[in-house]
Amino acid sequence: MTQRSGSADLPLHGGRVPKWLGDRMTRLGAVLCEAIIHHYGRDELLRRLAHPFWFQSFGAVMGMDWHSSGITTSVVGALKRGLNPMSRELGIHVCGGRGAHSRKTPQELTAIGERVGIDGASLATASRLVAKVDSAAVQDGFDLYLHGFIVTDDSRWVVVQQGMNGDSRQARRYHWLSEGLTSFVDQPHAAIEGERQGEIVNLTDHRAEQSRTGQLDLLRTMSPERILDELAVLEPPPKALPAKPAAQPMLPNLVMPAHHDVRESDIVMHRLHGNISAAIESGPADFPELLLVPGVGARTVRALAMVAEVVHGAPCRFSDPARFSLAHGGKDRHPFPVPLKVYDETIAVLKSAVGKAKLGREEELGALKRLDGEARRLERYVTGPSLKEIVAGEFDQSHLLGGRSVFGWEKAPEDGEVRKPLKKGA
Repeated sequence: MTQRSGSADLPLHGGRVPKWLGDRMTRLGAVLCEAIIHHYGRDELLRRLAHPFWFQSFGAVMGMDWHSSGITTSVVGALKRGLNPMSRELGIHVCGGRGAHSRKTPQELTAIGERVGIDGASLATASRLVAKVDSAAVQDGFDLYLHGFIVTDDSRWVVVQQGMNGDSRQARRYHWLSEGLTSFVDQPHAAIEGERQGEIVNLTDHRAEQSRTGQLDLLRTMSPERILDELAVLEPPPKALPAKPAAQPMLPNLVMPAHHDVRESDIVMHRLHGNISAAIESGPADFPELLLVPGVGARTVRALAMVAEVVHGAPCRFSDPARFSLAHGGKDRHPFPVPLKVYDETIAVLKSAVGKAKLGREEELGALKRLDGEARRLERYVTGPSLKEIVAGEFDQSHLLGGRSVFGWEKAPEDGEVRKPLKKGA
């Protein structure tokens, strides 16, 4: 993954994550991170968290609003609750959070440094600098309100922080990665997510190095005459044409739409059909290792196929985060209510697989990896139902799968009733 991996627009949403979902997000997020660390190591987990496309998919597979700013807060919170109790075993620590929690990050890092034996003071300084760069050096109209700092026992770290623009109802998420970072003020971001809001003052752009040096020089002299002379130099002649700015490399841009419902235009359908086919055609028959939990069937294996992709997928696989909401639905009934029975079975299978892998028994984790490979193989040629048909089927059986949302438990549909998502705020 590259240092700068793209950008995205995030609609700003309010509200809270209900406890019944938050607890499950904590467990699922932690066991997914364990699986990634087991297969690929801690550094790879940090790289994933610094990738905005993967991060959004990670939150969507956990049942959050698939397109909204709330994924940032909920994922950082879930990882803090889920990973910190295992910090001695995994060697990874999650600090910060939203609001007042973000301001406690330097103290948390200092305490971790004393406990683990790393330079906590330097990490605390890094935390402050990251926040200062995104709030002062990058003046893009977004006020920071969340700062998550994730660090390993060998002092490698990733920062995920987010700002909001209340007027436009947009959020911008910033990703930082210590790997390959040589300067805090010269293009340090692993990625910036968000929609451009007018003119942006970005003093971290490498093209602004002369500006940064000049500003420091002016501040040292503090001479009014000198400042006026510099302004005169900067003022172009009356008929002078503005200088053409240097070309800036184009970055992948993930646009999270304003509409709350999941549409076919939001999903790469052949990938979804591959996930479904792997579960229906070969899942239960060819992956018996995944069926040791009582009651696990093709529907749970379908969710596991998407979960396995989150663990094993390459960056290009996460261009459609909406697809991962088809694993466990969404708390707001988009694309369908969270099927708690499937969600709990997913967690149980993963916990069993990771637990046995720690003892050297790789069969179940290996089966998940093979399931992911089978989905990719099938997607090359299989076809399947439309998204509308898939979602309708989920609503029909939602009451049988423990369907739940912020609106309550799903009831069995009456004869002839067609179940549809409720509008946001209904």
